[in-house]
Amino acid sequence: MNPAIQNLVISLGVMQVARKIPFEDPDILNYTRVGYIAVQVIVLGIYYYVSMKVKSKNDQTVLKYVDAANPMTSEPGQLVTTTVRDYDLSETSKLLRSVYMGILMMGFLHGYMKYTQPLFVQALMGLKGLYEAVPVKVHIFGHKAEGDLKRPWKAAGGMFGAAAGPQTDNAAITEAEKRVGGASKKDD
Repeated sequence: MNPAIQNLVISLGVMQVARKIPFEDPDILNYTRVGYIAVQVIVLGIYYYVSMKVKSKNDQTVLKYVDAANPMTSEPGQLVTTTVRDYDLSETSKLLRSVYMGILMMGFLHGYMKYTQPLFVQALMGLKGLYEAVPVKVHIFGHKAEGDLKRPWKAAGGMFGAAAGPQTDNAAITEAEKRVGGASKKDD
């Protein structure tokens, strides 16, 4: 099943469960808040642990790929030359940013708008996102970086189709090198 549709189905199911929970009770509301905060701390802690593990491995294997082209422009994808260490750190950083954005959104929804059900839903979705994160699969669960987990990792597909992933074939890399005159772009 498409991950976006799966997230939607799970969210809708959890929202139905959340409707049955009496959030008007201050004790239940406080337990829900503590649960949400605990999940966010766990997720942030695990992403921090992944980044520490990536730094300790210090894999300097060169990784070359052509980034996916922006569909809003006619420009082709750009050549990216990086190391496995830097790539994994940048992907973990993206995951951390998404957690921070979720916390900010939840702060607005719960703190300002006084919605309580999203706390419950986002606590469960945070755990699901952690389980599905590719850096967690590779660096904590110990899966080999091959098949679907081969670098560069493909972005999750959208609701109605698969996202265009990076190209790793030699023809695409050679064509991108020709476009930039042999100079490669360092991805930081």
